Amino acid sequence: MSKITAPLAPALPVEGKRAGRIETTARRGRPSKSQGNRNGETRDSILDAAEDLFSKHGFYGVTIREVAREAGVDTALVHYYFGAKRDLFDAVFLRRAEVWNNERVEAINRYARENEGRMTLEGLLEAFLRPPFQWSLKGGPGWKHYSALVAQTNANPTFGGETMARYFDPSIRRLIDLLRVVLPEASDADLYWGWHNLSGALTLTLGETGRLDRLSGGLCQSGDLDSACDYMVRFAAAGFRAVSGPKGQAASGSA
Repeated sequence: MSKITAPLAPALPVEGKRAGRIETTARRGRPSKSQGNRNGETRDSILDAAEDLFSKHGFYGVTIREVAREAGVDTALVHYYFGAKRDLFDAVFLRRAEVWNNERVEAINRYARENEGRMTLEGLLEAFLRPPFQWSLKGGPGWKHYSALVAQTNANPTFGGETMARYFDPSIRRLIDLLRVVLPEASDADLYWGWHNLSGALTLTLGETGRLDRLSGGLCQSGDLDSACDYMVRFAAAGFRAVSGPKGQAASGSA
């Protein structure tokens, strides 16, 4: 399976010495290494700021001006790098989707290769689900923001379906291919509905809203992502077996 790759950025401007001023370089050939580093750092700063704001206020609650202010750059620079707000949102979404997708596909392919003929439903789901939990747990604030953004987008009736499909469907299709091996008697409808339910549980859990903490009176913590993943693997495996019918249950139980 081919990896999802980001489009190449155009030749980039450098910020002038005066505050708020943008200058383009007339120099021929490649930009200097230091200039390239500055351009990359500025672009990353804009993406980080946008990711933070989108995760907290949603797509419709954020303006380009607010992103520029948060990143400490001129508004024109945000437009130069990313164009319209939707283009900026897509760039934010793609940046970490690549990591999630590639790691998850590599994990389930490795699991299938190392367990040929003896895969289990729990083992397959563990391989697929653990990477995003680990990134959110150990990857720093940016990954927390991204997880919350994915949770919002997955529930957005305006463009959520199209966005999630564009960036995540290739990895989901590979998972479903392997689910067919583990649950040979399951219909495609069983598997797609099973994933649909798991997808909602996954993004809600990664959003870490704190509702679980309050509902359980502190017994369970939404930030305990290791436990969350453990429970989700078992819960999802039971769900797939339940919707796949008696033959599917028997097949998966003997795998």
